Amino acid sequence: MYQKVGGERMNENYFEEKYDDMDEDIQQKEALVLEAEKIGEIEDDHEASQKVNQLRRSWRQIHYWESEYEEDLKNRFEAAIDAFYAKFKEAEKEHEAAKRALIEKAKELSKAKDLKQTTKAQQDLFEEWKKIPSAGRNLDDVLWEEFQKARQVFYDRKQEAWENMNQNFDKAKEAKEALIEKAKELEDSVEWKKTSEKFRDLMTQWREAGFAGKEDNDALWEAFNSARQKFYTRRNAFYEELHSAQAVNLKEKQELIEKARAIKDSEDYSRENTETMKDLAVQWKKIGSCGKNKDDKIWNEFREINDIYFDGLGKSNAKRQADHQNRMKDARARKVDLLNNQKRQIERLQDSMYGLVSEQEMKDIEAQIQQKEDFIKELEAQIEDIDSKIGE
Repeated sequence: MYQKVGGERMNENYFEEKYDDMDEDIQQKEALVLEAEKIGEIEDDHEASQKVNQLRRSWRQIHYWESEYEEDLKNRFEAAIDAFYAKFKEAEKEHEAAKRALIEKAKELSKAKDLKQTTKAQQDLFEEWKKIPSAGRNLDDVLWEEFQKARQVFYDRKQEAWENMNQNFDKAKEAKEALIEKAKELEDSVEWKKTSEKFRDLMTQWREAGFAGKEDNDALWEAFNSARQKFYTRRNAFYEELHSAQAVNLKEKQELIEKARAIKDSEDYSRENTETMKDLAVQWKKIGSCGKNKDDKIWNEFREINDIYFDGLGKSNAKRQADHQNRMKDARARKVDLLNNQKRQIERLQDSMYGLVSEQEMKDIEAQIQQKEDFIKELEAQIEDIDSKIGE
């Protein structure tokens, strides 16, 4: 069957083929619309953007039959694409905000003082930046330039600090080398206290000298500390020996204290004990120090015992002297009584002479008187001797 179209007769098969083509094109467009409406399910923005471009290219390659249904499909397709771009633009704004936030952090970090910690923080920012998707082709380069500019401020400071640090390393190295020489001059000293103070001062200067750089600092410290340890090893050996000797001295002095205490507690103030106490003091002086912290305490203990003993000795001597004085006075009194008695006897003998007839009796009485007078002189000499002793 034939029809006349545009002045020509057309085979019916021609129209059937056209309708088939139209159906196929519409089906392709329906499929593209469905894919476009599922674009939002793609999580990766870059992948989604490529998919949109692919769908648009595919849509343009399909023939347009100017049908009303095609218009509906076109509207649905464009609405899905527009929705994607709207969402994409919103995501780009979020990406822009995230990148601007990192730029602000980079600016804050550019002022930080801890260079090592801040370097790590800057690296972390860079890793975060790489994870943020595009903020739009027009903005990406601008934002990147701002980000790099903010980071560069820090790295410029870091470079300047590094250069200054290297200069400080040289100064620290020079200062520490000088301290090492001073330490070596002191390592053989025997002025333990004075040199210990000097080493403490050198240690303070060492810390103040600062870091001399990773390559040199450890070697410098080893040389400096070697001189210090040589001195301290010798000093410690000296004090260890000294403390041992002081411990022996302490024991010997404690033994003297016990001996002195036993004599003191006996309250026997004999000449032998007194000489022993004096000898203990002589022995004490010959024994060396027990150590600064113990010398005064143990000496005070020993001295207190001596003071108590010699105070008791003084009192004992005073009592003995008083007893002696009393005995002397008693003896004097007896001699005075005897002397007076002799005088009275002489008076009686003299009185008896007046009635005597015999010359012999007279001579006997005179002999008795002379004997008593001699005895009186002897008594007077003894009394005088007692008086002199009492008066001493």
